Amino acid sequence: MQEKIRCKWCNLKNPLYVKYHDEEWCRPHHDDTYLFEMLILECFQAGLSWECVLNKRDAFREAFDGFDVEKVCDYKEEKLEALRKDPGIIRNRLKIQAAVTNAQAFREIQKEYGSFSEYLWHWTEGRVIRETGKTSSELSDAISKDLKKHGMKFVGTTVVYAYLQAVGVIWSHEDGCFCRHEDDI
Repeated sequence: MQEKIRCKWCNLKNPLYVKYHDEEWCRPHHDDTYLFEMLILECFQAGLSWECVLNKRDAFREAFDGFDVEKVCDYKEEKLEALRKDPGIIRNRLKIQAAVTNAQAFREIQKEYGSFSEYLWHWTEGRVIRETGKTSSELSDAISKDLKKHGMKFVGTTVVYAYLQAVGVIWSHEDGCFCRHEDDI
């Protein structure tokens, strides 16, 4: 039986990565908890590889209370210190603090738009954008600028572009990838 052809970046030796590529990446998501999780993980990924973050995802989920935005909004110094000492996650002090700041901004956006999903998808009027070979775009530039205006940190255009791919706003499977022409998006 022939192995499926996947995007070149997918490390075929890492089952977590293969599963992420096949079942999550570029799939349209609308659940705010998932959207929050991916936003926080993408912010931690800044300057690192996605595979590094993905391998620590379960530890992140545990450390960040299942990415419950209300709980993360209320983290105090004691919790931040515990996170800085947690060997299961990326222990960058600025990124840990940004997770709380971003949670608070996320919650404010939810209040303003009814949900973060409504906010995110309004940028494309609910449509999925199909494009490959980019690390930023006018769309990621605009969303990055707006998220920063809302007070978020570690949301530069490259991070936002990767986020948009991760949550399916942008569909970027490469030519030849078995997911490339799926019609269920």
